[in-house]
Amino acid sequence: MSDESTLAPPSHSASVLTIVLVGVAAGLLSGMFGVGGGILLVPGLVLIAKMDQRVAHGTSLAAVLPISAASLVSYWSHDHVDWRVAACLAAGALLGALLGTRLLNVLPHRTLAIAFAGLLIVTAIRLFLPLDSGVREVLNLGSIVALVAIGVATGILAGLLGVGGGVVMVPAMMMLLHMPSTFAKGTSVAVIIPTSIMGTWRNRTKKNVDLKAASIVGLGGILSAFVGGWISTKMSDTVSNVLFASLLTVVATRLILQVRTEDKAGVVQH
Repeated sequence: MSDESTLAPPSHSASVLTIVLVGVAAGLLSGMFGVGGGILLVPGLVLIAKMDQRVAHGTSLAAVLPISAASLVSYWSHDHVDWRVAACLAAGALLGALLGTRLLNVLPHRTLAIAFAGLLIVTAIRLFLPLDSGVREVLNLGSIVALVAIGVATGILAGLLGVGGGVVMVPAMMMLLHMPSTFAKGTSVAVIIPTSIMGTWRNRTKKNVDLKAASIVGLGGILSAFVGGWISTKMSDTVSNVLFASLLTVVATRLILQVRTEDKAGVVQH
């Protein structure tokens, strides 16, 4: 591992208050949309806290744990978690997280940045497409196998890109099981918790995580995650999707511009 993956304390490049605010924003996303918050945390830590890309991904995944736990309490209190589906997804996600963290230690900075920007764009497009949802369907062998496979993909994204994987799980549950959006979001954050634990443990062994920064970010997002969960119950799916898709598009564009700037400057990180 090169020295560039070692992170200075957050205050060296950004104030602790700024880092906390990034966590607050991520908490809102987690509560409102059933994601871990890594979609905002990774670019926030890279662009604001000036973290190395790999360390930002690992730190984001660690910070996702307390934020997702707070979101889970909010959804669980309203009985909006399907534990059967969560178990199937988690089984695959734990395996996927092992694969993803291994890839994180191999792929270069530029590849990670482009992959993450691509994920954001695909997610934004998905949010503009109508998704039918209704009552929860009974699980059969085919849907169980499909859920485990989705879990593997989710875990790989978590370990590789530092996201909880909700951007994959929520639409997948709505399309595959016709699950109502609130149940899909609540079930998603339930799966994100074991996934983030596994991914953080693996990233820790590779020195790709700053636990101090993760703690600051995670604690900053706990209260806002509760608030986001409450907002989610009051906001229409159409408004929610448009707002979220717009945010993802802005962040993805900013990351792509950053990569282009580095390419022009001849900055290549491995």
